[in-house]
Amino acid sequence: MGSIEQWRARLGDGLAIPACPLALNAQRRFDERRQRALLRYYLAAGAGGLAVGVHTTQFAIREPQVGLFRPVLELAAEELRRGGNAAGSAIGVAGICGPTKQAVAEATLARELGYHAGLLSLGAMRTATEDEIILHCRAVAEIIPVFGFYLQPAVGGCALPFSFWRRFAEIPNVVAIKIAPFNRYQTLDVIRAVAEVGRDDIALYTGNDDNIVLDLLTPFHFRAGDKYVERRIVGGLLGHWAVWTQCAVALYRECRRLAVSREPIPSELLRRAGEVTDCNAAFFDAANNYAGCIAGLHEILHRQALLEGGWCLDPRETLSPGQREEIDRVYRAYPHLSDDEFVLQHRDRWLAG
Repeated sequence: MGSIEQWRARLGDGLAIPACPLALNAQRRFDERRQRALLRYYLAAGAGGLAVGVHTTQFAIREPQVGLFRPVLELAAEELRRGGNAAGSAIGVAGICGPTKQAVAEATLARELGYHAGLLSLGAMRTATEDEIILHCRAVAEIIPVFGFYLQPAVGGCALPFSFWRRFAEIPNVVAIKIAPFNRYQTLDVIRAVAEVGRDDIALYTGNDDNIVLDLLTPFHFRAGDKYVERRIVGGLLGHWAVWTQCAVALYRECRRLAVSREPIPSELLRRAGEVTDCNAAFFDAANNYAGCIAGLHEILHRQALLEGGWCLDPRETLSPGQREEIDRVYRAYPHLSDDEFVLQHRDRWLAG
């Protein structure tokens, strides 16, 4: 999957990385054929990487009675090896969570399967001290390059202060951070911490699905010592990009082009920022504190016939009342953000063999 220098350079330049959902059949069992089709869709749509075993894939894949963590990571690793896209081989990011013993075991498996980095969720460390969390992160970083993760508390994350992120940014094997607290103050904490530490080699990625476009367009300036430092969010690792992916990648590339060129931001792009957030509110079920966030993504993929249905591992995890109607609304309002035609053109090939 490329040398360390090559993939780290690509990560630093910026990539669009969808957080992959889990394909299930009507019996809520793993649907390998449709899982492969999903991964092929993302790569064909221009994704520069895939995040697997993360929140969007459902944390419950790790439960002993489910037993899907290894099978899902193995299948995705196969598709990454045979896939890639016009820009080159895609980067594999494996979700890692749980207390230290579990996290180290998951990191070891991810490394053995050829993943480039581990997206480290700290939800299991809610009651730990800052010192304990840093030791936890260091233990994982000894196994695999770490992609930090500030996950919003509404879906299992925990609040992490500036002091934590400053210490986290000093861990040598941290290669990137996904910033996803859905909170402007906490987002600034992460960026300022990395800027003050002076780690130009830590790539910043947005996971703020409520603010994707503006995150990608904004220059962040902070005083570090006797000089000002500018940092940019260079890419995204997003559940939102698991649907309508071709159009999302095109929008990402336009944002990145403007950020690099420093051209004036057209008002049309600012308008589209609001449209994307409106879509996310429907997909992620913001009205119900994100209760239907995974089911909402499944609904889109089911409408495109990439998934057989919208089932989650937990039968109670479904669309919220009114969520389907909200998805209908954004479908009608923003047809230019949908890639239904692209999926229809290629879906049978992705589903074959």
